[in-house]
Amino acid sequence: MRRLFVALLAIAVLFAVWRTVRSDLPEAEQGRRIAEKSGCFACHGPDGIRGAYNPGRLDRKVPTFEGDVMMYAKTEDEIRQWIEDGSTEKRRQSQTWRAERQKGALRMPGFEKRLSKRQIDRLVAYVEVMAGPEIPDSLAKRGYERSEALGCVGCHGPGGRLARRNPGSLKGYVPSWDGQDFAELVRDSSEFRQWVDHGVSDRFAKNPMAGYFLRRAVLHMPHFEKQRDPDDIAALWAYVRWLRKE
Repeated sequence: MRRLFVALLAIAVLFAVWRTVRSDLPEAEQGRRIAEKSGCFACHGPDGIRGAYNPGRLDRKVPTFEGDVMMYAKTEDEIRQWIEDGSTEKRRQSQTWRAERQKGALRMPGFEKRLSKRQIDRLVAYVEVMAGPEIPDSLAKRGYERSEALGCVGCHGPGGRLARRNPGSLKGYVPSWDGQDFAELVRDSSEFRQWVDHGVSDRFAKNPMAGYFLRRAVLHMPHFEKQRDPDDIAALWAYVRWLRKE
C-alpha cells in the first residue's frame, strides 16, 4: 500500500512539473513557425511584412500580411483559399487577373497537399493576427494602439498574440496575452500593473524558481512605470480582457 501511495505521489509530482513546463504556444505563433518552415517568408519577407520585388507585375511587389491583406482577402475563407490554392476562386475567374499573374516572376503556390488542415488553420490565424483586429470597444482599441507605441509588440508580437523565442526562459518563449500561459502569470489587474510597471509581479519576484528563470532569460520584461501615460494600464488591461474573451 505504501509503495502504491509513493508511486501515485510521484506521478502527481511529475504531472505538476509537466503542467508547468509544457509548451502552450498560441495558435498564431504556431502559424508563424509553420510559415517560416514552409518558405512563406522567402517571398513575403521576414514575418510576412516585407514583400519581395516581383518583376513583371503592375504592383511590383509580393503582398504583405499586414496592410495588403484586405486588398486580396476580405474574409477568413479567402485567406484560406490563397493558402490552399495560391489564389481565390473569384480571382481565378478573372481573365485580367490570370494574365497579370502570368507576367509576374513570382507566383503564389498552393499548400493544400503540402500541409494538413490543422496546419493551414494555424497559418490563417497568423495572417489574421498580422492583418490586425477590428476592435469595437474604444478603450480596448486605445490599449491596442498603446501596446504598439510602448514597444510591447517587439517581444509579444502584433496585438500581443505571438510567442517569440526567449532562450533561457522557463518555456523558451515570451508568453502571449491570449495564450494559456497568461492566466498563470497574471491573476488580475493588480498583477498586470506590477508586470507593466516593474517588469515582474510581486508574486513572481518572491518565488526563487521563477527568479532563476527570469534571470537566465535573454529577453527581460522592461519597466514602463516612467514611460507610460497615466491611463495606459486601464487601456492595456481593457484590450487584454477583450482579446481573451474574443
